[in-house]
Amino acid sequence: MASNANDVDTNTGSAPGVAEKKELLSQETNAGAAAAPVPAAAILTEEKTEDPLAPENKAEEATAAVAAAPIPAATGPAATSTTNPTWPETSPDHPLTTFFASISALTKEAEYNEIYGVTLSASTPFHTKLILQKFLRANANDLPKAKEQLLETLKWRKEFDPTRAAAESFDRERFGGLGYVVELQGVPNSVNVKDVATFNIYGAVKDNRKTFGDLEGFLRWRVGLMERSVRKLDLSNATQPIPDYGEGPDPYQGFQIHDYLQVSFLWPDPLVRVASKKTIEVVGRYYPETLSRKIFVNVPAIMGWMFQAMKKFVAKETVSKFVVVSYGEQLVAELGQGVPKVYGGSAGPLTEIGEGVNLKD
Repeated sequence: MASNANDVDTNTGSAPGVAEKKELLSQETNAGAAAAPVPAAAILTEEKTEDPLAPENKAEEATAAVAAAPIPAATGPAATSTTNPTWPETSPDHPLTTFFASISALTKEAEYNEIYGVTLSASTPFHTKLILQKFLRANANDLPKAKEQLLETLKWRKEFDPTRAAAESFDRERFGGLGYVVELQGVPNSVNVKDVATFNIYGAVKDNRKTFGDLEGFLRWRVGLMERSVRKLDLSNATQPIPDYGEGPDPYQGFQIHDYLQVSFLWPDPLVRVASKKTIEVVGRYYPETLSRKIFVNVPAIMGWMFQAMKKFVAKETVSKFVVVSYGEQLVAELGQGVPKVYGGSAGPLTEIGEGVNLKD
C-alpha cells in the first residue's frame, strides 16, 4: 500500500501535500547535522521508580543494556597500531582544552557521563575529547554553546535512556521494514575502511495511525535505530583525532538514506508531520556531527526542483550534506557497489544485509 512521507522518518497511508512536503524538507535541512531523520524537541522521559544513579553506575547500566542487543562495532578510518591513542597537544586557550577541563563539573551536574558508548572522564582524555570535538564543531567552536548542548544531551540521555531503546523489542506490525543499518565498503571518496548507512524506508509504513499515533513509542523506535547506527561508528575504539572546526572532515559520521518509493505526496497527515518534526529536533540536538550526508532517493521530479530552490535559503554547510536522487538505482554512484541491487549495487536486499531494531510479533 502506498505510503506517505515526511522528511525524517516517516511513511504513511495518507500523504502530505506538495506545500507541506516542501516545509518538511526545509525542516530536515535545518536539522542538517542530525545523523538520522526524526528527532524531538520535547525531552521525553520514562518514569523512574528508583533514585537517580551515579554517573559511573549509569554508564555501566547503559553498557549492559547495549550488550544485550546485537550492535556490532564497525567504521571509522583504518585503525593504527596505537593501543592508547593520544590527542594532539592544544594550547591553554584552545576551546577543546577549556572544554575538557570542565568535563568533571558537567558530568556531575548532569549526573550522567556516557555518550554514544563513550564514558566522558578526565581519565580517558582521547575518547572524551573525541566527543567534545563533535560538540565544538557543531557549534563552530563556540564554547558556551557547545557546553550547553553537551549538558542538555547528557541530561536527555539519562532520562530518555537511548541505550535501553536500542535494546528494546518493538512491534513488528508497526515498525517492521521501516529502518535498516548497513555497513558499506568502498564508498566513493571515503577515507574509511567501512562506512555506516541508515536506510529509512518510508513506503514500508502500512498504517499511519499504528506507526505514528503513539508518538513516544515511535520516538523510542527511531532513537533506538539511531543509537544502533551511531554505535556502529565504534567511537569508543577510535584511534584518530577529529580535526578542529574548519580544518578537515570528521571521519566518524554516517549516511542517512531516505527512500520515498511508493510514497504519495498528495494529502497531509498530521500524525506524520508531528512525528517528523519531533524526530528532527531530537536527532539534531542530541546527535551532533553524526551525519556525513543525507540522500533522498526516489524523489519525484517536482520535489527535486523544490529542494534545489531551497538551496538559496539554507546555509552552504548544511546544503552540502544533502543529495537528491530521482531513481533508486542511481544510489550506487553515491555509496558504491555495497548497496542492494535495487539501488544499483551488487549486494542482497536490506532484509539480508541490514540490521534493524529488535522486533516482536
